[in-house]
Amino acid sequence: MMRKTNPKSQSTELELDQPNIEDYLPSGHTIHQEPHGKLRLCDLLDISPTLSEAAGAIVDDSFLRCFKSIRSEPWNWNVYLFPLWCFGVVIRYLVLFPARVLLLSFGWMIFLSAFIPVHLLLKRDNSVRKNIERCLVEMICGFFVASWTGVVKYHGPRPSMRPKQVFVANHTSMIDFIILEQMTAFAVIMQKHPGWVGLLQNTILESVGCIWFNRTEAKDREIVARKLREHVQGADNNPLLIFPEGTCVNNHYSVMFKKGAFELGCTVCPVAIKYNKIFVDAFWNSRKQSFTKHLLQLMTSWAVVCDVWYLEPQNQKPGETSIEFAERVREIISQRAGLKMVPWDGYLKYSRPSPKLREGKQRNFVESVLRRLEEK
Repeated sequence: MMRKTNPKSQSTELELDQPNIEDYLPSGHTIHQEPHGKLRLCDLLDISPTLSEAAGAIVDDSFLRCFKSIRSEPWNWNVYLFPLWCFGVVIRYLVLFPARVLLLSFGWMIFLSAFIPVHLLLKRDNSVRKNIERCLVEMICGFFVASWTGVVKYHGPRPSMRPKQVFVANHTSMIDFIILEQMTAFAVIMQKHPGWVGLLQNTILESVGCIWFNRTEAKDREIVARKLREHVQGADNNPLLIFPEGTCVNNHYSVMFKKGAFELGCTVCPVAIKYNKIFVDAFWNSRKQSFTKHLLQLMTSWAVVCDVWYLEPQNQKPGETSIEFAERVREIISQRAGLKMVPWDGYLKYSRPSPKLREGKQRNFVESVLRRLEEK
């Protein structure tokens, strides 16, 4: 759901991330007033901030930049480095990749040989079954991280099981969950996926208390909100993990946090995740790439390198709204992970702007044009 903001304050926020149009003109050219009263670009853009915003979006869209992979400059296109690069490709695809597939297959064999009997035979002893399943889920996530040669450095105290607390983290890929899960068996709030990922969600991950939703179903919001409140009250439940951005962002920016995690009346524990792109870009663009291809990309790289910070728990201050609380936590995570905060709702990635937003933009445009005409 889009948050309503003051048009003036919103335009001020957007200006922070807008490009300078003159920077994109050919060298030696500037925007200036044409003699004899002719209308030039500066006059057109001066009519309305809406036109300036539109022109800036055409040149450099600050929203779509949050969801694009930023490719590194090629380094191997010369006589003496190209053979070394080719040798590296052979090692990664013909040596490391088969070894990693064997390692992951071995991990699945151990996991399934233990998980299935425990899940079926210990249904009466719920406490023992949950503890064993929790350890098994952590183990298979560890095998996944090992299959990428994951180099993960954790900072801060390890999360513990306590009631009335929720962990929130920035979101780059579904592997965020795997990296955090290998240390602590979180119950995560996640979009329902099709295929083999959906099968794992309905069987294995449901055993640790994970909650699924579908963005297209309006009824799911009420059901998920009720399940969240019930989960955080249980002392024996696994810690609750939420990615409040609601979508994968490219680990350079942070989009607006959904306020649902901040309306539960419990302590919020921020988690910052930062990937080092020295070997591979961990960002998952689900519109262009299936999760299977994303895993293959990670498994054929040299390594996945990242840092995870468990930051100081935060509580809502007196008089602070849930939206202000969410923004304060987002700022803490962004500063720690070195992310740039942008005033965008990540759900715009999946839907068109609402009629109210379009009408508001149209109204602002008409008012600015009338004001300009009155000045003339």
